[in-house]
Amino acid sequence: MKPVFHPALVNGPCGDPAVYVDFLFEKRAILFDLGDIRTLPVRKILRLSDVFVSHGHMDHFFGFDWLLRLCLGRDLCIRMFGPAGFLDQVGHKLSAYTWNLVGGYATDFSLEAAEVLTETLGRRASFHCRTAFRREGETEFRIENRRLLDELNLAVEFAILDHATPCLAFALREKCHLNVWKNRLAELGLEPGAWVRDLKRALLTEQHEDTPLRALRRDGGRLREAEYRLGELARSIVHLSEGQKVAYVTDAVYHEANAARMVALAAGADQFFIEAVFGDELEERAARKYHLTARQAGTIARRAGVKFPTPFHFSPIYQGREEELEREFRQAFLVGGPMADSDSIG
Repeated sequence: MKPVFHPALVNGPCGDPAVYVDFLFEKRAILFDLGDIRTLPVRKILRLSDVFVSHGHMDHFFGFDWLLRLCLGRDLCIRMFGPAGFLDQVGHKLSAYTWNLVGGYATDFSLEAAEVLTETLGRRASFHCRTAFRREGETEFRIENRRLLDELNLAVEFAILDHATPCLAFALREKCHLNVWKNRLAELGLEPGAWVRDLKRALLTEQHEDTPLRALRRDGGRLREAEYRLGELARSIVHLSEGQKVAYVTDAVYHEANAARMVALAAGADQFFIEAVFGDELEERAARKYHLTARQAGTIARRAGVKFPTPFHFSPIYQGREEELEREFRQAFLVGGPMADSDSIG
């Protein structure tokens, strides 16, 4: 299966938290957390459609100003999501600047911000450059199935974690994966084109198998349109499989309720980014600061049944000896440890 989502840490395991997820077949990307993003190429930042902020601590929200600086003067709209209080935080950031000249801009960069109040209720508002980023259109909305995005073939779900303040964890999920076999196309004399997108959309929207679909067919040295039935084409050239899942967890104290939420959110993820701030020798310090140790993080990843976990958000005290945290994490993930034997996570 060729992955649709391509996630990567922006700053490595010791830098500000941020995971950039590029989309293979779209001119689009999303970002989990908004730490220092100045190392990202401008072209990548301008691909962002959605930004998901776990909470407002500086190392998770520092990059807002750089994002604003690059997008200002462009006809872009970015959706942003965060925990309770996020609308105020976005508004305060924007109001720190003087916008007396933006009325003459030819473009209208805008932010559509939403905050999660509970698992079933949110609040949203918009901020437009042309109106000096005034907070407008504020309204509450219902959240279903803990989904912040629910599109044709993807969803972004969340969990509310305890970091002595509400902190959001996220999971990006491809609802199903449709792979069109190129060799089957060649066997049928079909040429790839926009009709393949139409085919996938018809399958995702569960249209009847007798739905007519026009495809490009080679006829000698020329291309012409030929009509097929949806079911006929799907059986011939499409392979349907489970979709890809990317989960992101950071800044959460270890206790049973938090761990259960993390495990449920990340269950079966292909790629799992999870904080591992301290080593096991500093477990008490981790608890005081409401963070996970590497062993706790590895145990959660193992119990969630993820395929490829990536520990990150290492404390600066491990600079130059990151392998210590990596080793503790892998031990708990691959083998388990004392905590894994004694604790129960639902």
